[in-house]
Amino acid sequence: MSETTIKIGFVTVSDRASRGEYEDLGGPAMREWLEKALTTSFEAVHRLVADEQVEVESALIELCDEEGCCLVVTTGGTGPAPRDITPEATESVCNKILDGFGEQMRAVSLQFVPTAILSRQIAGIRGRSLIINLPGKPSAIADCLNAVFPAVPYCVDLIEGPYLETDTEVITAFRPKHAVRK
Repeated sequence: MSETTIKIGFVTVSDRASRGEYEDLGGPAMREWLEKALTTSFEAVHRLVADEQVEVESALIELCDEEGCCLVVTTGGTGPAPRDITPEATESVCNKILDGFGEQMRAVSLQFVPTAILSRQIAGIRGRSLIINLPGKPSAIADCLNAVFPAVPYCVDLIEGPYLETDTEVITAFRPKHAVRK
């Protein structure tokens, strides 16, 4: 693929899936949603890691710094259990945290389940990459992406990433009128 290829990273954080004891449903759910939502073609770069902070941090750093992914979405490891460390790993590798993403995802998720209050997913910027933590349940992944994705393409614009276009029948990206297409 050429240097201009747009890459999106997908990270599943799961002890059981990383050991092959459990099928990774979250990674495919994230990719399927983005393949429907984006009209911009992209190369998917997948990682499946255990709930170990060093492994999650390494995967995020590699996807952002080495692979050049403009967007990295994670699934799993965002609850209150002792091994749920995805938000800590994300915060550790980010230059900036974007609190609004987590706030919006929890607000939307609370419409479906009262336990959404236990969710700790966050989003942040590492260089020219946006990292978003999503829940582990595939239906919750879609709910959260539906809630926050209208802001994602413009966020990627602001961090000097590629121009992402959406299928307006799936989701409409919001860009201010003054935003200029690259």
